[in-house]
Amino acid sequence: MSTRPCVPPPKIDPEPVALPRAGAAKGRGTGWAIEHRYAHASREAWDDGWGTLDQEATEEHLPAATQIIEEQARSIIASNDSPDIDFDLSINPYRGCEHGCIYCFARPTHSYLNLSPGRDFETKIVAKVNAAERLRVALASPRYVPRMLNLGSATDAYQPVERKLGITRSVVEVLSECRHAFSLVTKSSGVERDLDLIAPMAERKLVAVYVSVTSLDGNLARILEPRAAAPHRRLRTIETLARAGVPVGVSASPMIPFINEPELERILEAATDAGATCAFSIVVRLPWEVDPLFQDWLQLHFPDRAARVMARIREMRGGKDYDARFGTRMKGEGIWAELLAQRFRKAAARLGLNRTRVELDLTQFRPPRRADGQGELFD
Repeated sequence: MSTRPCVPPPKIDPEPVALPRAGAAKGRGTGWAIEHRYAHASREAWDDGWGTLDQEATEEHLPAATQIIEEQARSIIASNDSPDIDFDLSINPYRGCEHGCIYCFARPTHSYLNLSPGRDFETKIVAKVNAAERLRVALASPRYVPRMLNLGSATDAYQPVERKLGITRSVVEVLSECRHAFSLVTKSSGVERDLDLIAPMAERKLVAVYVSVTSLDGNLARILEPRAAAPHRRLRTIETLARAGVPVGVSASPMIPFINEPELERILEAATDAGATCAFSIVVRLPWEVDPLFQDWLQLHFPDRAARVMARIREMRGGKDYDARFGTRMKGEGIWAELLAQRFRKAAARLGLNRTRVELDLTQFRPPRRADGQGELFD
């Protein structure tokens, strides 16, 4: 899907591997340090809707500690050759994600670092600390041609560690300086922090934000996406962005049969009421290690319907747990997939959400200037 130079993985002591069915660790999506396919603290308070501003919270409610692994990236822009995706370039300031979404399709990427796509993906976060510097160099190259760019396409650019590190903000600062259009997808209220940069860009048609709302049920969200913002908090973020003049859409994704799928229309309605003007939705994807992790989660939290959920997923995937083919991987195929797509189309049309993305202006791009202001910075 993307090309990037081979970077040696950081040296990290391996953790003992827990047995399957270990269940979720408190405040995390899974407690299972699943082997990957290549195998032979205190925190800042934040209004994420879960009450983390409550100073009386006990240690019992704190999640397992997160380890930040600093990386000096050789490059920061990745190219996309998938016809299923509406952008050409992407920037991911972090590898791994503290949100702990059990369904996250990016979990297997931790295998490339010789880390577990399970527990390590949520607790060992690789931070590309020189992201803004590498972006500035890339945009200053005479060979660079601006194309549709997405921020945080694999892991959330506004996950909790961003509050401390500010890498995403430094990237947005460069994009703002260069008037480079971009979109971003997040399920964090942290994006509101950067409205001083994003709102002026929105006036120039240079940015669109998509907020992922997977469920309106706080109890489900707590186990499905344990460290992402609460559903009502995400809706408030949509409202805040819309009031600031930022084009904002909703991602009702992923749809999981018999888990959050019954909420599809209600999610779209709530997002519309909050100010969303466009929407998209994809079905759950279970590549590589995501499959056993997700099934373990199903058995733990929904043993009464786990078999039914997997049977419907396989129905959409030609009898398999996952089908990675372009054209079907995002939406599935078969009767149920088509019915779900029809439901989405009808609801989106009724609510005025029947466009998948906001058109942005790439013509305003200008290369970055050197720190002394004398000419352009080249490779």
